[in-house]
Amino acid sequence: MALRLVSDFDLRKDVLPWLRSQRAASAAAGARGGGPGVLENNYESLRILNVERNENIIYTYKDDKGNVFFGLYDCRTRQNEHLYTFEKDLHVVSCSVNSERTLLAASLVHFTKEGRKNELQPGSKCLTLLVEIHPVNNVKVLKAVDSYIWVQFLYPHVESHPLAENHLLLISEEKYIEKFHIQVIQEDGNRVVLKDSGHLPRERVAEDFVWAQWDMSEQRLYYVDLKMSRSVLKCIQFSADGKFNLMFEAPLDITLSDSGFKLVNFGCDDLQDQKNLSKHLTLCVFTNHTGTLCVCYSPKFDSWGKITYTVFYFHKGHSKTFTAALRSVDSHVTKGLTFLNLDYYVAVYLPGHFFHLLNIQHPDLICHSLFLTGNNEVVDMLPHSPLQSLSGSLVLDLCSGKLYRAVLNQSYLLQFLWNTQLDCEKMAVLHCVLSCGRDPQFLEAKLIQWISENVSACHSFDLIQEFIIASSYWSIYPETSNMDKLLPYSSVFAWDTEIPGIALVTEEIPLPFMKVHSFKGYWEKLNSNLEYVKYSKPRLLYDNSMIRKEWHSLISEEKTGRRRSMVYMRNIRENAMKVISNLEARNLEPRLTPLFQEEDNHQRLLMGLMVSELKDHLLRHLQGIEKKKIEQMVLDYVSKLLDLICQILETSWRKHHLHPQLLHCRRASAAEFTVFHLMTRILEATRTLFLPLPPGFHTLHTMLGVHCLPLHNLLHYFDNGVLLLTETAVTRLMKDLDNSEKNEKLKFSIIVRLPPLIGQKICRLWDHPMSSNIISRNHVRVLLLNYKKQPRSSMIDKSPGSVEFLPLNYFIEILADIESSNRALLAFEGHDNVDAKFVEEAALKHTTMLLGL
Repeated sequence: MALRLVSDFDLRKDVLPWLRSQRAASAAAGARGGGPGVLENNYESLRILNVERNENIIYTYKDDKGNVFFGLYDCRTRQNEHLYTFEKDLHVVSCSVNSERTLLAASLVHFTKEGRKNELQPGSKCLTLLVEIHPVNNVKVLKAVDSYIWVQFLYPHVESHPLAENHLLLISEEKYIEKFHIQVIQEDGNRVVLKDSGHLPRERVAEDFVWAQWDMSEQRLYYVDLKMSRSVLKCIQFSADGKFNLMFEAPLDITLSDSGFKLVNFGCDDLQDQKNLSKHLTLCVFTNHTGTLCVCYSPKFDSWGKITYTVFYFHKGHSKTFTAALRSVDSHVTKGLTFLNLDYYVAVYLPGHFFHLLNIQHPDLICHSLFLTGNNEVVDMLPHSPLQSLSGSLVLDLCSGKLYRAVLNQSYLLQFLWNTQLDCEKMAVLHCVLSCGRDPQFLEAKLIQWISENVSACHSFDLIQEFIIASSYWSIYPETSNMDKLLPYSSVFAWDTEIPGIALVTEEIPLPFMKVHSFKGYWEKLNSNLEYVKYSKPRLLYDNSMIRKEWHSLISEEKTGRRRSMVYMRNIRENAMKVISNLEARNLEPRLTPLFQEEDNHQRLLMGLMVSELKDHLLRHLQGIEKKKIEQMVLDYVSKLLDLICQILETSWRKHHLHPQLLHCRRASAAEFTVFHLMTRILEATRTLFLPLPPGFHTLHTMLGVHCLPLHNLLHYFDNGVLLLTETAVTRLMKDLDNSEKNEKLKFSIIVRLPPLIGQKICRLWDHPMSSNIISRNHVRVLLLNYKKQPRSSMIDKSPGSVEFLPLNYFIEILADIESSNRALLAFEGHDNVDAKFVEEAALKHTTMLLGL
């Protein structure tokens, strides 16, 4: 299945054996109470109460006399610890332990006569107690009221020396939250007691709220209050010293006035009727380290044929409302909708119906999120019991008493990629694998293998483009959180194709109003995201086509002989050299593909220009980052682009066992056709995005084309710019191909398509009358370019062996005279091996051929 739940804790396996051993030890020592079998009879009372910030798990159970036992499981040491026992038959509402494990806060109620615990009867009391447990000593009553109370200790972000002051939150069903300041002192060595138990200062944190959520990892309190019947989300951040600040207010376009009172993640509450979760709304807040702020909301179900849920992407300034069709119109939903936090993703899960993996980092296009319906096995393989998403990726299954860590199943996703037929699912899974991969090199190799065999499988987008852009993005993204605003994440910027089984409505939403002016950590990143949404129009994403005009200008200047400043050109060439050096340092294994074996000046210019332009782009928009670090990020990014192209080609080359010397075989094989087609798709992908190619790519592509294509197709590829006649490729063809009739046609067709300067050089490599004729024509054109007619004698000196053809004799004599007066110029121009005699011989041979003599 796409989502894998890795068990971190199991009540049956991690606690029950320890409890049995404790009972057995007590029985052997003659302690009062039942033996080991008593716990088996009371196993249903064993349940999780809370998961603290350090992931210590607090649990409780009752013995045969109804005494309430509190225990703690340390996830780091895998050890259990007895905290306290209340010798009364009470029901535990909530419990929390401070970070030093010296104080325990608990909220307990009596059972009613009917045995119900969901409602307090008039006159009944909810006791909120504070207990000294290091060692067990005094018990202080914090509250005794007729409404439920939940408790939660604040945890410092850095656990060091014991704190002199602890801070405890009390959350009341009467819709207020208080914070107690609890000072402790040490007596008689390690004994910890309350300093002034008679007077514990308190302060009001929030009031008049209808919903609240606790983030144990980041020590944040989210709550919703109603202002003039309008829901407003607020967030309070607690610091290590117990101080707190209201960080933001954000209007929510949802209805909570008739939903009652609801708490999220204040311990593990069993007061709700878990069997009827579909009757209640679901609301939860998710964040991650990159400054995302998502609010997931699902109203009460009002239709059995479909379900609606909304995700407010506050860090992007919009919301998306999804309407998912259920398996059938008669489907009866008894389970609640579950939202799970998976860092860069949020999973929306309705047991037995659908699984939606939402990309919260890049939520703009629906194709970047994966939607699986009830026809897929993943929907039925996840637990059907209610799941509670804690901070990070922790997931609690209250029914089974298990704590999971939710991770994306990479092996399943890779297998799914091979089997799916929908372009939208291929796109979503590709991004999911790249963003959540724990072994990037292994995953890239698997994706490249899939791409090599399915290069034409996608019709809605270019698979090679998407892989190159996405993989390069994720290779550099961890360097800075603002990279998602500056580098392209995808090659696709619009998606109009419908996703089967789900409909979508996108709306702009008001941004959160920040209540503080100094930001650090997460808040700095969130504020940066909000500022970007406010002011960055148009988008700041880098587009390499910006250098297209400059690149063409440099190529044109190279042909005409004009040059830019030496400093400018040297900088571009040095940039290219740094990229290639960086690329070679990444790959120590030798490549089979014959790349990087020639200068390829045009591609080096493109590399150098890209490095220069991208560096300027990042320096403009990345504030506070060293220039050297930005320069290295740019080199890594461009090197990654080229490396991915090399890897795609190398994988296909190795699979098909191709030989570097392609012209040795007489006839092209199916494998060579496959690789040629792949190279053509790579060329098409990079040309559209205006990305550089590894030096030598065009030469290799042309050699494969000559080997695989018939002449008329080959010439068509030349004329349309698909295949480029590089000097290296043409030189190899002239030297390696014999002068058969077929090869003569090919060579001549190539020569006439070459630029004049390169054509002249290549003709000297081909020992053939046709090349001699071309050389002679070029030589004569140069000689006569500035020729001024001079009066000449009518007598022609005939040298021994000269041909009795007066026009040719006269013309050759003129050429000889020009040569004698321009010998130095001709030597400089590269005509030192061509003279009038050579022209005469070439003319006679050509005439003889034309006359068929």
